[in-house]
Amino acid sequence: IVAGEIKQVLVVRSDLKMGKGKLAAQVAHASLMSYFEVERKNKEIAKEWLSTGEKKIVVKVGSEEELKRLYEDAKKEGIPCALVHDAGLTQLPPNTITVLGIGPWEEEEIDKITGNLKLV
Repeated sequence: IVAGEIKQVLVVRSDLKMGKGKLAAQVAHASLMSYFEVERKNKEIAKEWLSTGEKKIVVKVGSEEELKRLYEDAKKEGIPCALVHDAGLTQLPPNTITVLGIGPWEEEEIDKITGNLKLV
């Protein structure tokens, strides 16, 4: 059993002005991609998250640079994460980075990186 709360944070680029459906799909991609990273690294945390309601928080940043910086910060801290690159079939150019999934991981650790971001 893991001490403390486990959560996943999904960071969306607000500058892209994605439609609601597009945004929902991109967040879903990020959630799954990041979860599978966690499952590879720490099955215990993955299992704990699944058994405790799969807590998710969706927050926003204003640019690709901010998103990449958060990605690097999470990597530096050893927190599994994943960047979504859009295929470019609908609203966005191919390979646009849209969402960052972080965790599921220890809430305290994730909050050090994303705690100051506003909810979507």
